[in-house]
Amino acid sequence: MRTHSFLTVLLWSSVFYVVHMTPSQERTNKHSHSERITGLSENDGKTLHRTKRGWMWNQFFLLEEYTGPDTQYVGKLHTDQDKGDGNLKYILTGDGAGSLFIIDENTGDIHAAKKLDREEKSLYVLRAKAIDRKTGRQVEPESEFIIKIHDINDNEPKFTKDMYTASIPEMSGVGTSVIQVTATDADDANYGNSAKVVYSILQGQPYFSVDPETGIIKTALPDMSRENREQYQVVIQAKDMGGQMGGLSGTTTVNITLTDVNDNPPRFPQSSYQFSSPESAPPGTPLGRIKANDPDVGENAEIEYSISNGDGSDMFDIITDKDTQEGIITVKKHLDFENKVLYTLKVEASNTHPDPRFLQLGPFKDTAFVKISVEDIDEPPVFSRPWYLIEVDEDAKEGSIIGQVVAQDPDIAKNAIKYSVDRHTDLDRIFNIYSGNGSLFLSKPLDREETPWHNITVIATEINNPKQSSQIPVFIRILDINDHAPEFANYYETFVCENAKAGQLIQTVSAIDKDQPPRGHKFFFELVPEFAVHPNFSVVDNKDNTAGIMTRRNGYSRSKTSTYLLPIIIFDNDYPVQSSTGTLTIRVCACDSRGNMQSCSAEALLLPAGLSTGALVAILLCIIILLILVVLFTALKRQRKKEPLIISKDDVRDNIVTYNDEGGGEEDTQAFDIGTLRNPEAREESKMRRDVIPETIFQIRRTAPLWENIDVQDFIHRRLKENDSDPAAPPYDSLATYAYEGNDSIANSLSSLESLTTEGNQDYDYLSDWGPRFKKLADMYGGEDSDRD
Repeated sequence: MRTHSFLTVLLWSSVFYVVHMTPSQERTNKHSHSERITGLSENDGKTLHRTKRGWMWNQFFLLEEYTGPDTQYVGKLHTDQDKGDGNLKYILTGDGAGSLFIIDENTGDIHAAKKLDREEKSLYVLRAKAIDRKTGRQVEPESEFIIKIHDINDNEPKFTKDMYTASIPEMSGVGTSVIQVTATDADDANYGNSAKVVYSILQGQPYFSVDPETGIIKTALPDMSRENREQYQVVIQAKDMGGQMGGLSGTTTVNITLTDVNDNPPRFPQSSYQFSSPESAPPGTPLGRIKANDPDVGENAEIEYSISNGDGSDMFDIITDKDTQEGIITVKKHLDFENKVLYTLKVEASNTHPDPRFLQLGPFKDTAFVKISVEDIDEPPVFSRPWYLIEVDEDAKEGSIIGQVVAQDPDIAKNAIKYSVDRHTDLDRIFNIYSGNGSLFLSKPLDREETPWHNITVIATEINNPKQSSQIPVFIRILDINDHAPEFANYYETFVCENAKAGQLIQTVSAIDKDQPPRGHKFFFELVPEFAVHPNFSVVDNKDNTAGIMTRRNGYSRSKTSTYLLPIIIFDNDYPVQSSTGTLTIRVCACDSRGNMQSCSAEALLLPAGLSTGALVAILLCIIILLILVVLFTALKRQRKKEPLIISKDDVRDNIVTYNDEGGGEEDTQAFDIGTLRNPEAREESKMRRDVIPETIFQIRRTAPLWENIDVQDFIHRRLKENDSDPAAPPYDSLATYAYEGNDSIANSLSSLESLTTEGNQDYDYLSDWGPRFKKLADMYGGEDSDRD
């Protein structure tokens, strides 16, 4: 505090000395340095005289942030025209005139009315006038002058950021640049040391240092390891006044992170591992996990595992879990406890991204031994082959052995095995097996032409442990033998023309055989020995499994023989030779000149020559039409003779109403309204039927109104008559039956439904007079308390 006050007084004294001790003849304005020229020139022979201007002031200086009790004196304006008699008036205009700067118009003294801040405005430009009070004339021209604000150290350095973040790779050398921090000072850098900033480190030593002039932070220790310490917080100070005492200062924080480099090799935490696996484990089964530790992070810690050596390198494999960086031991091939019970693996773990700068630290890989023991389990029987193929002749006898399957227990115990056939694969039970030795034999005869292949499944099961079983497919191929005779390939409809010539081909025949000889079919054709020399036809073998039927004479007559039967023997060439006899039916037909068949029927010869087939068909159609007309006429005549529904007017039905109208379905509620019969006095409105399409030619028919005392029978007859004459009546296949039950009965109703409408109790005593048949009814209604009960 004392130092600051001393500096302020010193600066103020210096400024005051400069203002008042400078000679008054100095001029700062351009008009102050100019000279006034009067008189004549040299040609006129007169002497030139130079007179001085009268303004007297300097460039004024003022300290900022003045805190004295009085206004701060800036300076004095004065002109040599001022005689001190008060005739002159000084006027000040420009920046801050009248508000910041006040002038005494009589003396020209200028004072600062307020505290000024150089950082807001460093200089002010003003203009001065000197005016004669009496005349109002300027005794001096208006001129500018400047008031400069001298700086004091009133602003501390400020960093561009309150907090910096930086990173640097670990193991960096001494002097490696980390980051540069910058602080600025609002004071005047051209005046004194108020804005001269010096950087220093307050926190972060001895790991980092800072350049005092540039603010660059650098490493100060070699081989800093991220694994030991990753985060550092460094505090930097910026101080003005060149770092001298009394200067102002500011601080900032720099968070420095050491980034990882691959400077650590992977290391197994133990030298050996032990795992076990059942011998039944399928390939790909994981057995366990091992992990090598690497203190690095990211890709620098990525590890790849491999099996470098060992007697189980071909039986096991190791894969790398990319998420956990673990090595997973898996089964590569099927294990066999009876073959080997212990395997040893040498596993290697190495970094996938080694850094060449740190290879001198040692090999970036490590090895460990893994021992895997195989556990014995009870395994199912194993067949000697993955599948079996058995061939058997189709004429093999029942009970004959066709082949054998062999299986054994792979365990040390060597349990006994029994065999069986899966009957789901042999539903017909054609094959069977001896349970003791696996020999397959026939239970039924075979037929290759029906089923050439049989695919069955044989099951082998341990006798001591039936749960342990295995199965194997057995493919049985049925070998062909020549047990079928050849026969005609098709049914031949053969004919010969009546005008055929001798040696003419009338048919080519071929044969088929269900057998399949290995060298293919070869058929031979010839006539039956009894017809070796046929008078009418002959058989010519074409040597290509076909034969031609040839005529042996000219002309054939349908009237004498309409059909010929030609028996032909067909042989094959396999062993044993099979043959069959096929009879070819040859009809004699009438043909045109080109040999096209026209007719083969013998009855056609008996018809008259002038009557064609078309005429016969026309006659038959006429007869059929006449018969149909007769049947229809008879049916209509019987329909007219039917008796009417009501024979007599007096014949009425007691309480029977018959409906036989299909109508328009459930929605047709207007077909027949039987309620009309119950209320003959009802008046009917005209309604259109839903099952009849109305036509415009028919007018809407309104029925005649019914009078109050009309008879029901007359009403029915009238309605029947109206419907018979109505063209829009229901379809003809509808039947409406009306029945009249006559007048009401004199006996009152026995129902108690209307008892609530009467005011008094009903009297049922008359029921006792009706006889023993109504005794039960009389007991129910005849008593006095019957209604109450």
